[in-house]
Amino acid sequence: MPSAKAEDYIKAVYQLQDGDDPVATSAVADALGVTAPTVTATMKRLQEQGLVEREEYKGVRLTPEGELVALETIRHHRLLELFLTEHLGYDWTEVHDEADQLEHHISERLETELAAVLEDPSADPHGAPIPTEDLEPTDADDDPLSEYDEGETVVVTQVADSDSAVLAYLADAGITPGTRLEITEIAPFGMLTVASDDADDTVSLPTEIATAIRVRDTDSEPSDSEMTLAG
Repeated sequence: MPSAKAEDYIKAVYQLQDGDDPVATSAVADALGVTAPTVTATMKRLQEQGLVEREEYKGVRLTPEGELVALETIRHHRLLELFLTEHLGYDWTEVHDEADQLEHHISERLETELAAVLEDPSADPHGAPIPTEDLEPTDADDDPLSEYDEGETVVVTQVADSDSAVLAYLADAGITPGTRLEITEIAPFGMLTVASDDADDTVSLPTEIATAIRVRDTDSEPSDSEMTLAG
């Protein structure tokens, strides 16, 4: 069974990977706040355990076994986030760090009980899809808000959960999963302005925040019965 540290590294690789391209050591180091030599040493150990494949000077990929570890860790994390918000009164700005600590230490029985209490949810409080009990990936088919053009109307599907200040800002602005947004202006210096169905005033978002918001255009938006988002 991988250690908590190993699970953190494997999860980071999973979340950084793009198709079949290897994930650079420097990208993992930046994501985890550690040095590149530390990542290299850890990846060598994970390779020996059959959890990653390494390409010298290029990076790493997860093996099928590594992907299962990543998906299970992510499932634990997102179930915990949802349980903390729905049953323990946590705000969505508070649950990421708490779940990071707990995700490595819950049993399979507790995972099953959490899922049952939450009625087998499909998404966490931030809209991130929860891998299934069979560890099937359920990555959403969406794109960053920053990639859309002025005049387009979109629905928010997910927001990045790691920055509590950004989450607080978005909550104050009324931008949460399920919110419909019209992009009213894109300034040449990167500021993006949106109007929502639920607010009278427009909201201006720096590019880095717009990038942290995942959306789907309204032409491909699922019906209410198909769209199950928590939060």
